Amino acid sequence: MSLLDAQTELALCARARTGSRADRDEAFEQIFRALRAQVFALCLHLTGSRAEAEDALQECFLAVHQAIGSFRGEARLATWVYRIAVRSALSVRARRRDRGHAPIEEAASTPSPGDDPEAQAATRQEMRRFLDALARLPEEHRVVLSLFAVEGLDHAQIAEIVGVPAGTVWSRLHNARKRLGALMAATA
Repeated sequence: MSLLDAQTELALCARARTGSRADRDEAFEQIFRALRAQVFALCLHLTGSRAEAEDALQECFLAVHQAIGSFRGEARLATWVYRIAVRSALSVRARRRDRGHAPIEEAASTPSPGDDPEAQAATRQEMRRFLDALARLPEEHRVVLSLFAVEGLDHAQIAEIVGVPAGTVWSRLHNARKRLGALMAATA
């Protein structure tokens, strides 16, 4: 889940809480660099928009910076940051003025080098269908599916992040897959 091992996380958190200002800033910068890409990917899948994902990323790490002193270390640092990222992404998404579907991400229109134009068009169309279906899932399904399929987290890690029992994660993941499949089939 994290590019940081448990001991490195503990050391960075200690420096971020008790070190000199320069030491705190450097520790936070290391945390940010280690987790930024993963947090951005999660926010992107939860919001469906690059701009909103960037907003959520900023909100997340601002909250992490402000609260790192109160982090008790009861969970892994990455788990704590992911929990904040999920709340930030859902908050940004909820503020969206257009209450319709999430905008289709630029990834759906980015051609792969070497593909012929027809293959590129088919790939873009399939990606648009997938992103549209993903955006139409309920939040609780989109969150567990993103954490599992995109971030590669296991059920126990997801349960800790989302704050539900592992059995609930299994159920939500099963329902998310089923619903996503139905949405994809309906637009085929």
